[in-house]
Parts: sequence; C-alpha cells; structure tokens
Amino acid sequence: MCGFCGYVNHKDVPNDTIEKMANRIKHRGPDDEKYFQDDKVSMGFRRLSIIDLAHGGQPLYSKDKKKVLTFNGEIYNYQEIRDELISEGWEFETDVDSEVLIRGYEAWGPKLLDKLRGMYAFVIYDSANNEIFGARDHFGIKPLYYYDDGDAFMYGSELKAFLSNPAFKKELNLKLLPIHLSFEFIPSAETMFKNVYKVMPGTYFIHHIDEKKTETHRYYKFNYDHIDESQTVEEDAKKIEAIVKDSVKAHMIADVEVGSFLSSGVDSSYVLNEASKLKPIKSFSLGFNDSKFSELSWSTDFAQQIGQKNTPIKITGDDYFDFLPTMMYYMDEPLSNPSAIQLFYLAQGTSKEVKVALSGEGADEFFGGYNTYLEAIPFERYQKYVPGFIRSALAKMATKMPRFHGRRFLIRGAQPLSERYYRVNYVYNYDDRNKLLKDPSLNVDSGAYSKYIFDEVADKDEMTQMQYFDINAWLPFDILQKADRMSMANSLEVRTPLVDKKVAEFAATMPIKTRINKEGTKISLRKAAERALPDKVAMKEKLGFPSPIASWIREPKFHERIVRAFTSDVAEKFFNTDELLRILKEHDEGKSSMQKIMTPYLFILWYEVYFPEDTNADTINKVQLQA
Repeated sequence: MCGFCGYVNHKDVPNDTIEKMANRIKHRGPDDEKYFQDDKVSMGFRRLSIIDLAHGGQPLYSKDKKKVLTFNGEIYNYQEIRDELISEGWEFETDVDSEVLIRGYEAWGPKLLDKLRGMYAFVIYDSANNEIFGARDHFGIKPLYYYDDGDAFMYGSELKAFLSNPAFKKELNLKLLPIHLSFEFIPSAETMFKNVYKVMPGTYFIHHIDEKKTETHRYYKFNYDHIDESQTVEEDAKKIEAIVKDSVKAHMIADVEVGSFLSSGVDSSYVLNEASKLKPIKSFSLGFNDSKFSELSWSTDFAQQIGQKNTPIKITGDDYFDFLPTMMYYMDEPLSNPSAIQLFYLAQGTSKEVKVALSGEGADEFFGGYNTYLEAIPFERYQKYVPGFIRSALAKMATKMPRFHGRRFLIRGAQPLSERYYRVNYVYNYDDRNKLLKDPSLNVDSGAYSKYIFDEVADKDEMTQMQYFDINAWLPFDILQKADRMSMANSLEVRTPLVDKKVAEFAATMPIKTRINKEGTKISLRKAAERALPDKVAMKEKLGFPSPIASWIREPKFHERIVRAFTSDVAEKFFNTDELLRILKEHDEGKSSMQKIMTPYLFILWYEVYFPEDTNADTINKVQLQA
C-alpha cells in the first residue's frame, strides 16, 4: 500500500516540486520514498511495505527502461499472472505484485486490466510513446485523481498533492455545492476543484503528452445482465460460503501481520470468523462510554467465542469535534458521513498493532443489506395499481396540505425512482437547497444529475436499481473513500474481501428473491453466516455505525462551535446564515436530522482548510502544520 504522484514538467515548476508533492501524502507511505525525472515527466512514490519488504521499492522499470511504474494497492492474483508471464518468456527480479503490473503492461498493454483481481491504482509513463497511462480498480477501492486544465497535467493518489505544484490553479467548483448538499458526495468524475477529476472505478486514462490531451476508457462495469432466476436461497448461501472463504484467503496474503475491524454486525463478524480459520487474528472495535451507542459488548463477546483477541477503542465528543478540521484535510473533498471520524480513530488504534486490517464493507451493496431497499415493495404496488395521472394529482394535493401520515408517500409515489430514491436527496432536497443557498440560482435537480446511473438498469426491478446505484455511487464515493482516507491517514492498509471481483461476479447473478424480501435483507448472506456464526450475530439488525453525535451537537461547548461556523464569513459567502441557525434550532428541538447540521458545517470547515486565503478561521494553522 502506497501513495504516488506525478506531473508533466512545466516551465514554471521547480525540480524539487515532486518531492514536495510526495511529502504531502507521506502518511500513505512512511516507509520509503523514491523519485523519477526526465525531461518530460516527474514521478514520486511513498511506500508502506506489505509484501516482499526488501524488494518492493518503486518506481519500477520495464526491461528497456522506457516504461516507469508507480502503484498503490494489492493484486491478489499476482502469482497466477506472474506464472503466466513466465510461461511466455518474461523474467522477474522480485516477488512483488508491482513487477507483475509493469511486465504485464509490457506484454499485453491495457488488456492486462482484464486479468487483475485486487484493489489498485497505478500509473505507467511510456517515454517511447510520450504517454502516461493510469488505471483504477474495478470498484474504486483505491483512489486516483488527475488535474488537466489544457496546459498543466498532474496526477496523484490524493488530490492534496496538487497543492504543492505551482502549476495547479486552485479553484472551487461552485456548481457542485448543491450536488454535495444533496448527496454528501459527488456521484460523478467531477470534484469540488475545477479541472480535477476522479478516475472512475473500472476506468483507465491515457494522457498524450505532446498533444496535451487526456482520454478515458471504461474497462469494467458491474451489471445485472446475467441474473439467474432459477437460483434459490439455499443454493446461493452455499455459493457465498465458498466465495467468501476464497476471498478472505486471498486478502490475507501479506508479509506483515493482518488484523480485522469488528463491529456487532454480520459482515465484519463473518469476515473475521473466516480469517480466524487461517491463522490467529487480532480484531479491533470502536465504541463509546454511552452503552446506548456502543457495540463493544457485542464485538468483545463474539471475539471471545471464536478465541481471538479483541481490542476495544473508545472516543469522546472532544476527540470527535477537535479532529473535524484535520479530517477535512485528509478527506480531500467535503464528506459529511458521520462515521468517518469513528473510522479514523478505529484505524488509529488498529495501526498501533498491525499494518493491515480486513473490513466488511460491500456486503450491503452487493447482497442487498440496506433496509431502505424494502421501501420499493409498497411503491411498486402503488405504481402498479394506481394510474400515473391519479398519483400525480394526489401528489399535487398533498404538497399543498399540512403534514399528515402518508403525505410524503403520496408525494414520492408520483416520482420516478431516479428522483425518489432517498440517496438522491440524502441530506437536502431541492426546496431545502433553495432556502439554504446564498445564491439559489446555483441550485440544480440532483435527480437529473445522477439519472444516468438509474437509466443503465431501467429494465430491472426497483430494488435492483437501488443496489446498482449504491454499487456505482454510494460505495466508491462515500463508503470506500472514507475507508481509504481515514485508514491511510494512519498508514494502515484496509482490505475489503466483500468488495472483490469474484464476489461481485456472483452477486450479479443473484435474483432479487435471494437478496431481499419483505421478511428482511441480505437473505442468502445471512443464511451462509448462520452456519458459521451465532444466531444473534448472523440475524442481527443492521445498525450502520451508531454514535452519539446528535446528542453531542446539543452540548453547549460543541453547539457553540457550530454556531460560530454558521455565522462565519465562509457561511455568509455560501449560505443564508439565518436558515443555518433555524435548522440548528430545529435539531435542538428534535425536529431536524444530524446530517442537515453536519453537511454544511463540514463544508465550511473543509473550505477553511483548503481555501485559507479566503478566511480568518483559527482552525487552519493546526491543520496546515499537520500537512
């Protein structure tokens, strides 16, 4: 696991810029650093040693020295690919997975990507063809950004590396503020910085140096084109058992000790249990002093039942709010998922004992674990039996009436899923944003922004469409982003056995009846887990990542911080501060969600960190010193 960065040399960029960029992301790789420069390109690399500790340094070179590689991640089937290359006559100097990438690219070019199983982002500079090739894994586990303004071009594992390059023009992509307020993330290749782009999951780019042109190509796309309606829950559960066993085994390969995150839920418990069959494994769990929100008793009991050590980690409200500005620095873009900081402290405690940790992310998306998928059942029935013109009329009437039980259902029942799905207006809906934004002309239809994802599975049932959206948006841009940033901020590699190419290949064949029904979620996964776990764990209701943040917000010392932010110069620049304070008051009275507070609050903190020249906030110096 590592971090890398690079750029096409620019007349205004000093030679030592590449070291400054790499040092910005030193937390991703504190064990080693190396650089490459020629007359056209500069490349930097920071290493966190996991496999072949003595020989895994980068950059790596092709045999003719005309191709140069930097790579972040793990290739779990690299030994199979290595054997295939050896059979074709290629020679190897190390036993690291990174060498498989450079040799494989020499042999097959971009077709190499079709063979890979793992989490990765890598870049290869081809000096013979004056090209930079970059690729990101199938699901976006590992990050990759590039900046292209038509003149300067640079890339990196984290976009904060660009701040150290004089050719980078730092500009807020203001048009995306309403999208962020809706989703809490940006469900596209765009970012909150102008001319900075995420390389999408399953995508590679080629930058043509002489032409100053970047093109992108999709090499993998998860789809539901091969659903097998004949499959049963029992059959799928047996297949899941074998697939999870295989994936956990692949994700355990390392030359350092591997640990595991553990909550009270079925996903992390299942992963830990499978890992413990291979070797003793330490687990780590996060909790709070308030037992109402803490899962520590569950996780500790389960670890004891399977004979593995569990380390509890606790955080307080002071831990949480003190770290928020620094979290925004590590996150790169504003992300208001409240579990991000909990994940940071979990990773921090874990990193004191191991360099690698397994995690249960992905099960809910691939196997149908979110309770919100169940709302498709009444809506599909309503749409089937009530004609569209009647639903539209009822929705119009309901919008004009005071609140009553069923009002929201009638309004949403007239909307297509691309507008109705709760993640589309996860925090603020269109009307909310009109009230909140200083300039309401910025507001856009967030449903239209993400409609392209739903259109790709328009022929599928609504539950499947919801899952598809989550796999292609919620998972890479929220769940996996916070997992990567918060773990790598602590120089910890997090591996996700349930976000895996082979797991996904099977999940794509499962009919809805083996994923979700009116009785519950993750039916087949739970059935598989029942055979290995105690019933109370396998069938435990999904809790997410519970925390006392909502109650902390009401505590005077934390409440005052939010009030200061909501009345700051940054708040005045983007929001109607009276509306912010009204929403905060509603939260104090139990009438508004925590997310409506944290989303604008964390955007303000993010802006203060990344645009310090535009604010006088006293949080900036602390964050910039850590950077």
